[in-house]
Amino acid sequence: MKKKPNLIYIFADQWRRQAVGYEKEDPVYTPNIDAFAQESTVFTDAVSVCPLCSPHRSSLLTGKYPISTGVYTNCKVGADVMLSPEEVCISDVLAASGYKNGYIGKWHLDLSELNHTEKPKSGAKEWDAFTPPGPKRHQFHNWYSYGAWDEHLTPHYWRNSPEKIKVNQWSVEHETDRAIEFIKNRNEDDPFALFVSWNPPHSPFEQVPEKYRKLYEGKDLSLRQNVQSSFMIHTGEEVAGGIAKLRENQLNYFAAVSGIDEQFGRILQTLRKEKLEEETIVVLTSDHGEMMGSHGLMAKHVWYEESIGIPFAIRWPQIIPQAKSNVLLNTVDIMPTLLGLLQIDIPTSVEGKDLSEWIIQAENGGPEEAFICAYPGRVQAIQQFRDAGLDNRAYGWRAIRTHKYTYVIHHGYAPNQESIRLLYSLKDDPLQLASKYIEDPQAHPIAGTLEEKLKKWFTEVEDPFLL
Repeated sequence: MKKKPNLIYIFADQWRRQAVGYEKEDPVYTPNIDAFAQESTVFTDAVSVCPLCSPHRSSLLTGKYPISTGVYTNCKVGADVMLSPEEVCISDVLAASGYKNGYIGKWHLDLSELNHTEKPKSGAKEWDAFTPPGPKRHQFHNWYSYGAWDEHLTPHYWRNSPEKIKVNQWSVEHETDRAIEFIKNRNEDDPFALFVSWNPPHSPFEQVPEKYRKLYEGKDLSLRQNVQSSFMIHTGEEVAGGIAKLRENQLNYFAAVSGIDEQFGRILQTLRKEKLEEETIVVLTSDHGEMMGSHGLMAKHVWYEESIGIPFAIRWPQIIPQAKSNVLLNTVDIMPTLLGLLQIDIPTSVEGKDLSEWIIQAENGGPEEAFICAYPGRVQAIQQFRDAGLDNRAYGWRAIRTHKYTYVIHHGYAPNQESIRLLYSLKDDPLQLASKYIEDPQAHPIAGTLEEKLKKWFTEVEDPFLL
């Protein structure tokens, strides 16, 4: 009996679709990724279902929307949010099919340990958590991970005991070392699935090795045309330093992406040396993007393309064609699509779509829309809604993204904020500089149609969002 193909799924944190060489948008240097893209199917319209770390990850693993997994905001101190051990994840399905699974890097799907003890045995601080062996690991057998901790140059990890493993090495390089170790030490009789979660290019941007910064010395790193002179993070906090600081952040951001490129090249080289290329599906992507000053914003959690757009390239020699695909790929579609490629039954709990045939046949088309969401998740905001007798999950914003349009309904992140409706024409205005305010969607043929689709989706996933 022929062994099932292996799977390597690599995703970086806060890496936007525009920041890769083959897209020819941001002036970023990624030769290994560009060469990989030439051998892959590259999705030009891949989007994050919720441009925030934990919600994306929960949807990636389960194929379900954040409102359905309950992970609608980041797992953090003061919020009772985590991925339930009872959810059916892709790793659970793969393990049942004989796969040996590994997880390396950032997890950020467990309840922060400070939510239930002031002095964790693991030494976890703030949002971090040691996830012990058991059902919360969802059948990832080889575990080298941490919860959430933004120290790229001095990272730490846990294996199977609360003893913290401290490292003095750039996290992407160190995690790549562990990934190569996993591949080389595999049991050749069993198929494997390896998930690698790199934290860079997530902030703090300055924590990047100097050798990658030097790649950009003397280069004209122009800012995107929709960047504004003052900007703030999505929580409303203004960023100090102005354009000079933004340029520094952008250089470091690009440097981190170039570092990712080199480390990704090491994994590909290992597959060649181990003669595993033909029998291994490789995915390179991210969890969401980074605004980097566009529209006066930093970070993510907004509906603009710099925030929701993610790179997504998938390679399986002789099976997946070398192509560019404009099929709308949403986070919830990734799990069923991978299972479809592996010819493994998809759980009935999945809410996303299996797009594997669109990939194999190299056809455009597929889903006509992708639904995107964001919820008030700051601890203070959650309390404000509860004090007012309101469900915070009924607020925030929801959007529908098609090939031509993005339509947004935003109720705000605090009670009694004014609601707005916005329509963007992505073909005529790719930088989204000319949003159209919609007062009455029923009086606008495009907005009216898209709002009806949103209403249907709210019903399907039991989203309490108010219209």
